[in-house]
Amino acid sequence: MKKNVFKIGTLTQYGLIIFCLLFSSISRAQFFPAKSYPKEYFIYPVDATKSLSANFGELRSNHYHMGLDCRTNQVENKKVWAAADGFISRVSIAPFGFGRAIYIQHPNGFTTVYGHLNSFYPELENFVKEKQYELESWRVSLELSPNQFPVKKGQFIAHSGNTGGSMGPHVHFEIRDTKTDKVFNPLLFGLPLPDNVPPSIVRLYMYDRCISTYSQSPQHITIKGSGSHYTTTQSVISVHTDKISFGISANDKLSGSNNPNGIYESVIYVDGQPLSGFQLDSISYDETRYLNAHIDYKTKLAGGPYIQHLSRLPGYPEGVYKDINGDGVIELKDDKIHTIKIVVKDANDNTSVLEFKIKKGLITETGKIDNQSIYQNKNEFYPGFVNVYEGKDLQLFLSPKALYDSVTFSYSEKKSSTKDAVSSVFTVLSGLIPSHDYFTIKLKPSQKIDATLSDKILMRQSWGSRTEIAKTTKEGDWFVSKFRNFGHFELIIDTIPPTISGLANNSNLSKSSRIIITPKDNNDEIVNFRAELDGKWLRFTNDKARNYIYIFDEKCSRGKHELKITVEDLVGNVTEKVFHFIR
Repeated sequence: MKKNVFKIGTLTQYGLIIFCLLFSSISRAQFFPAKSYPKEYFIYPVDATKSLSANFGELRSNHYHMGLDCRTNQVENKKVWAAADGFISRVSIAPFGFGRAIYIQHPNGFTTVYGHLNSFYPELENFVKEKQYELESWRVSLELSPNQFPVKKGQFIAHSGNTGGSMGPHVHFEIRDTKTDKVFNPLLFGLPLPDNVPPSIVRLYMYDRCISTYSQSPQHITIKGSGSHYTTTQSVISVHTDKISFGISANDKLSGSNNPNGIYESVIYVDGQPLSGFQLDSISYDETRYLNAHIDYKTKLAGGPYIQHLSRLPGYPEGVYKDINGDGVIELKDDKIHTIKIVVKDANDNTSVLEFKIKKGLITETGKIDNQSIYQNKNEFYPGFVNVYEGKDLQLFLSPKALYDSVTFSYSEKKSSTKDAVSSVFTVLSGLIPSHDYFTIKLKPSQKIDATLSDKILMRQSWGSRTEIAKTTKEGDWFVSKFRNFGHFELIIDTIPPTISGLANNSNLSKSSRIIITPKDNNDEIVNFRAELDGKWLRFTNDKARNYIYIFDEKCSRGKHELKITVEDLVGNVTEKVFHFIR
């Protein structure tokens, strides 16, 4: 795979003049497409102080933040309004993600999304409840027709909450393209959120691009400055490699707010000529995991800060980046001093600049370009290729989209110390290396598995405090599963059914307002929960997948009742428990 790099010191005098004239024209041009989103079409959607706890494109674990987190004065049940005329096209309820959410389709081709809600307005709430009983499922995603729930701009549609993947009371608000589901930056639509504060550039890092970004720790270059102007504490940065790239840590704030949000745009220049940049304008949900290529994933997962690359990694299509001249990787061809400028903007065009100088110094062995060896090392896995390892007890298959940068393949094996393990523990690559696609991993057990227990075998992946369990399929002597995180892998057997607690049999609940049931599983994987009151399905909520809660309503009259709870884990172990109570 050929890499585009910006080369310094290779032009003739005549060519340099033409080149500079060309780039002078480009530098005055708009690198990113001009925006023509409707201004003041949408109103701010929450009856609360207009303030954000997160903006569009903010950096999160494995994804970009895809909207605005609108504050609700640190309380729940604030009124949420329709941002414009339209109709409710979808309602979803889930234990994670947006929790309880409303989607409104508007006649101008946009759809707005409102997440982490507590309750919908009465007519919609009653409709959703009826559908949940009809489907016998608390978790639903309901598509609605235009004439069912039309709404007007500013109409009350819900109360705010803290449901789903929320960590505190707020409303998640998005603006999407109705046809493509692409999500746009709402701050470009003229919402009443004043901002005259330039972004803060906090840290600068330099990478040796003769080697993989996963094979190094970047060089931290200290900077100084404040407001909108920054430079390095060193007058000239000495570079000890032929190819380099840069990354920054930066944040932005709205006027009157101390909350650090994400930046909108950054472009890098060399000697006044633009190389590449990124802009967080629009992102689709099938692109959002590319955040792991936009940031220095290894540094972040090891406990360091978020660092945003100013150059694309080889396995990242353009996405949020714009290649102006190469992909932001700089190849030094002379010993002259060169000026680097990094321009950072927010969505309101407030701008900060970091400017400094670099000079080629003594080149180390690892810092030399060796084009002959590229893609010839059998121990290397490369982006854009199918990468395979086939061993006696371990096999690994990666698609061409799995890797963002090259990695040196390695694995180790040791005996497992856990009682439920039926294989060795295989450490595959490192949990500090991301994978974009799911990869296939096959393991052989270290002991004979009875055929009747083959469907009870799980594969466990772990790294640090993070653990993931996946069901396996059997292929000959192998047990096969799919993951998107490298680390430690082992096969485990699960024959232990879940437990059910939270309600004592023969309880008198006449003064209670709810029933709370807490199922637990040895592998923390409850895949099915069913409650039946006197033989009929009963709706228990399951926000954040912790407790299952039923709030007494017309479905449970006064008197004696029988409640049957059935729970199932990932491999089909089932527990059923019957309670009798009085209401």
